[in-house]
Amino acid sequence: MIDKKQFLQNFADQFDDEPEGLTLETKIRDIEGWASIVALSVMAMCDEEYDVILSANEMENANCIADIFKIVNERIKN
Repeated sequence: MIDKKQFLQNFADQFDDEPEGLTLETKIRDIEGWASIVALSVMAMCDEEYDVILSANEMENANCIADIFKIVNERIKN
């Protein structure tokens, strides 16, 4: 299982101005600065940090950070 705190930090690092107070329950589209370029950065981060490739559909269907965390956690290679 991946570390939740580290995942949240990696997620926040994808923004030009890191959002504060992110939790797994945070709704992605409610995050200030969320844009398609950030979604691509999150996808790249998941690939680089966890060796997990997310599809555009998975990103589009994710409502909160936990949705992405769950996908990554289920696919992570030990």
